[in-house]
Amino acid sequence: MPGRCQHEETAICSSEETINEFEALTRDAGRVQQDTLRKILEANADAEYLARFGLDGRTDAESYKSCVPLCVHADVEPFIQRVADGDTSPLITGKPITALSLSSGTTQGKPKFLPFNDELIKNTLQVFRTSYAFRNRDYQIVKGRSLQFFYCSKQASTDGGIIATTATTNLHRSARYREGIKHIQSQGCSPDEVIVGPDFHQALYCHLLCGLIYSDEVRFVSSTFAHSLVQAFQTMEEVWKELCADIRDGVLSERVTVPSIREAVSRILKPNPHLADSIYNKCVGLSNWYGVIPALWPKTKYVYGIMTGSMEPYLKKLRHYAGHLPLISADYGASEGYVGCNIDPTVPPEQVTYAVLPNTGYFEFIPLQKPTGEETGNDTSIHYIESEPVGLTEVEVGEIYEVVLTTFAGLYRYRLGDVVNIAGFHNSTPKLQFICRRSLVLSIHVDKNTEKDLQIVVEEAAKLLEGEKLGIVDFTSCVDTSSDPGRYVIYWELSSGASDEVLRSCANALDLGFVDEGYKSSRKIVTIAPLELRILRKGTFKEILAHFLSLGGSVSQFKTPRFVNLSNIRVLQILNKNVTQSYFSTAYRL
Repeated sequence: MPGRCQHEETAICSSEETINEFEALTRDAGRVQQDTLRKILEANADAEYLARFGLDGRTDAESYKSCVPLCVHADVEPFIQRVADGDTSPLITGKPITALSLSSGTTQGKPKFLPFNDELIKNTLQVFRTSYAFRNRDYQIVKGRSLQFFYCSKQASTDGGIIATTATTNLHRSARYREGIKHIQSQGCSPDEVIVGPDFHQALYCHLLCGLIYSDEVRFVSSTFAHSLVQAFQTMEEVWKELCADIRDGVLSERVTVPSIREAVSRILKPNPHLADSIYNKCVGLSNWYGVIPALWPKTKYVYGIMTGSMEPYLKKLRHYAGHLPLISADYGASEGYVGCNIDPTVPPEQVTYAVLPNTGYFEFIPLQKPTGEETGNDTSIHYIESEPVGLTEVEVGEIYEVVLTTFAGLYRYRLGDVVNIAGFHNSTPKLQFICRRSLVLSIHVDKNTEKDLQIVVEEAAKLLEGEKLGIVDFTSCVDTSSDPGRYVIYWELSSGASDEVLRSCANALDLGFVDEGYKSSRKIVTIAPLELRILRKGTFKEILAHFLSLGGSVSQFKTPRFVNLSNIRVLQILNKNVTQSYFSTAYRL
């Protein structure tokens, strides 16, 4: 095309080729799935975990499903622990596992070891390349930078000398990943030393500073989770004058003390009074920081990150910071592996679906049906009636399923615990809509309320705060069974103080907001006690984050636990020591 630069032409061709590749894979998703399963089983035929099931070299789906049982983490944990202890024999994969990923551990209070290998890096790059190609088709970016709020966690070594860290850190420490990502999306503003730096607060400050230095070049703003983006711009509200001073004088703030971070950022920080004045005037002119992102980064086209599930409560605040800019939800994955990518970037996060890439793993789906009022027992997961798993192309639109993964990294028929709805198909691959985690639920008897149920109830009750111009900074919940009958406890951290009258009304609204029939009937006959709303000191959720980081976690992986299990003792201690007020519902008073 006349007048198009070589870089631009390469970027567009790359996106077109990626989309064409995706279309070819998804037109024949059933065959691709069979080929993918065959490759996984052939590569790992000697693995001890697989060998005990008597496959005897067979790689077809029927033999695989009849021989190898569905599993959960506890089933494979002994094999992964042997890897961590230094056993180099083929335990779960044909080739030795040289690194382990840690799950977030924000709900149970303890991270899990999960296998990590080069195939996961390859799959991650394919998912990123595919979703970026579709984003670039709707929001074309041919040059410029991205303002990325990414953070790595500390790397630990197991007793057997295996590196164990978060999945995001495993990616960033991989030369293959770093090289691959350069050809997929725009260069970040921050030097690598900031991303891998040991101090989150210093790294966040420097991300903001580097983003401002390159403010005219930024084309999109991103982080792994919406929570990290909100946190970044809340910090911006606090430190903007200091950032302006750094840029004006060309001298990095004394708050940055890590030598590697300080040296790397100082290399790009030069005195620029004109830019400092421009930033200062824009910040002063903002109304309650509305639209700060397009104001300071005027060429930004969108804001990008995971915005579903436990991230949905942050969307209101993120939209406040983003102003007119679209929010695009990132791809659907977990520490175990990726499930699907967002190929419809113009769809708002609340409606986003994820198309499964059929060559990144072998996928099965357990059909789920909600029970019809019978006694379901006092377990800690949502009780569904389950049917036999079906294949990727056998799912039905409008039905709900639990996702089952078989990966190149040594997980076989692994129950992910995610509940999804089949929203439609792209060619012959399904488009999934995330509903909830099966293990995240408020339940005492026959009542079952999911994370999504809790979110809806909290959002409705929070409307009562609007008259006092208050907002919820963050929230979580637990089940209190220290007395009989047990009750739901909802924890709120508020932006400022509220009156007793309003908070009593909020407690009633929360209690009445749960529409689950098991809950409503149990409240009426008092087999569940009145709901309790506990108000927390400001900064409580920052303390929970600090606790998570002290366990070796990364901010890029942190998700506020919406339901805190009794096993997560330390988080419950943090919550309960910071309670300043408590209100019991009177909504079901007889």
